[in-house]
Parts: sequence; structure tokens; C-alpha cells
Amino acid sequence: MQYVAVSALSHPGLRRARNEDSLVIGPWTLCATVTESPQTLVFPLGSPLVVAVADGLGGHPGGDLASSLVVRGLAANGPGLGTEDAVRGVLDALNQAVYDAAGGDAGGELATMGTTVAGVVVRNDSLLVFNVGDSRVLAFSPDGLRQLSVDDSPPLEPGQRTTSVVTQCLGGTPVFREIHAHVTPVPLSPGERYLICTDGVTDPLTNDVIEDVLREHDDGRAAFELWRAAIEAGGPDNITLAVVRVGEE
Repeated sequence: MQYVAVSALSHPGLRRARNEDSLVIGPWTLCATVTESPQTLVFPLGSPLVVAVADGLGGHPGGDLASSLVVRGLAANGPGLGTEDAVRGVLDALNQAVYDAAGGDAGGELATMGTTVAGVVVRNDSLLVFNVGDSRVLAFSPDGLRQLSVDDSPPLEPGQRTTSVVTQCLGGTPVFREIHAHVTPVPLSPGERYLICTDGVTDPLTNDVIEDVLREHDDGRAAFELWRAAIEAGGPDNITLAVVRVGEE
């Protein structure tokens, strides 16, 4: 029998006062809190399984509320996310929900709260990769690491490796703005693993470091070592990640 193993953790890092990231794995959510060690969940391969992270916008009010709202919405709709249209529809609805929760057209203290989101829906023979913002989905195989998501970020200046600016997100604006979610079907490849993470992982760590960890470790140990590497690199932001592996008993 084929199964999906997901190992995940969420941590505030070393420089943030609180964690504004959230995480969803199937019906299970971790909202703006902290895991002391990686958690591994195993599901039979079959019904659509959503695995995603959401990163509340730093410098805006209510980032933790926005990220929590989004992962709970994905969890509630997860079994129905079997098509590209279904994923786009739910992300559109969650964009509206974040805007409404921030006060809608009336505004208020939470008027610009928002969040990025990135994840996968695991299906029998393929993934639906989705994102809005700069949280990422990466695939690792014996051939190396490649990015499956599309960063919603402005072009980098020469010598610049990262930026905290996003060109679209869920919510985040005082006036409602539609989103154009990136949703891409990807075949499930034997031996491939998938990393879904916030920029608290990808900003301090180069692709070479991430690739080395995933080449050496699986599942919970891989999640732990990625977290440790981000901490050793300064832990400048909240760190949330999930390592997804499809196996067979």
C-alpha cells in the first residue's frame, strides 16, 4: 500500500517575538504556535491531501490571525481540492475571507493584515503545487533540488539573494485586491521528496545547504536538520516547514 509521510515543525526563530506562521497537513493544523520537535503524520495515498504553510506578513497587524485563518480554511476544504479549479476557488475565497476578517471596506486596526501561502495537494499519481507570495515548494531528487512554486517578488538587484517584498498575498491591502494564484500539476516521481516552507528557511539557507540536508536525511530528521541549519544561520525569521515523502509498504 502506498502512503504519504509528512514531517513538519514550526518555530519562531531567534529574532522574532512570536510565531506568525501556520501549517496544515490534511485535517491537522498548527496555528501560530511552536513545535519542540518535528511531528510526522502518515496518510494512505488516495483522497486529496493538502499540505501547506502560511506566513503572516511581518510589519503588518494580525499576521498570525491571517495565517491561521488560511490553513484552517485549507484543512476544511482539503478533501475537495482535487482539481486546479478547486484550489484556485478556495484560495480566492480565502483571500476574500482574510480581507473581510481585517475589517473589509470599513477598515480598522487589522486593515492590512495578510499572509503568503504555499503547498501541495497530493493525489494518486500527481501533485497540485500552489502558492501566493514567496513561501516555497521545492522538489528534491537524486538529480538535485528544484523549485516548483513561483515567487511573487520583484526582480532582485545585482548581488541581492533575497527580498522581503511580495507582489501579491492573501489580504494585506486596505482595498480589496484579487489574486492570481499559481497552481501547477506535477507528476509524482519515485524517490522524489518535497519541501514546503516559509522564507524563514529559504532566506538564511542557500539551495546547496538545503540540498545537502535532504540528500543525507529523511522525514523527521530532515525537518530537524533544516530547522537547525536555519537557526545556526541566525534564525532571522519564523521557521515553518514540511517534508513530504510518498512511500510504499
